[in-house]
Amino acid sequence: MQDNTSEENLIENEAEALTPEKEPPKSPEPEKKSFKKRPKADKQKERIIELEDRVIRQMAEFENFRKRTEKEKSFMFEAGARSIIEKILPVVDNFERGLAAVPEAEKTSSFTEGMNMIYKQLMNELDKLDVKAIPAIGEEFNPDLHNAVMQVESDEYESGIIAQEMQRGYTYRNTVVRHSMVSVVQ
Repeated sequence: MQDNTSEENLIENEAEALTPEKEPPKSPEPEKKSFKKRPKADKQKERIIELEDRVIRQMAEFENFRKRTEKEKSFMFEAGARSIIEKILPVVDNFERGLAAVPEAEKTSSFTEGMNMIYKQLMNELDKLDVKAIPAIGEEFNPDLHNAVMQVESDEYESGIIAQEMQRGYTYRNTVVRHSMVSVVQ
């Protein structure tokens, strides 16, 4: 019976010799795991790239939004300022008419001097806001700045030159708020 046991031991030893102990048995599972890791890593990289792209696009959209709202805010401010200036100009006209109608004897009165001071203060404030009077008399007629309401004959000025100003025109930051009403030499 010992022969059987020694034969069995011999067979086991030979089987052990044929299978290396240091090398783990190969199985299909580790290969599948490595296959799964690669696509997962690629998917993660793709997701990162996609998210980075989204962030860059959203930052660009926000920058465009910021610029657009800044532009709209500036436009609204300009439109509001123009509207107020247009409403103040008739007051300036009335000051000018009132001061022009003061008789020579009363021009030195304290009331007239006070009105003159208020008029000058109003004009200084308009000047600080970049509101400028449009030059007219003696200037060449420019339809972008002047509104011709009459044609006159004149020995003093050549044809196409403004001879008289009925209502002063104004610009606000180099755009016309109100055209000058003028008469032009034929």
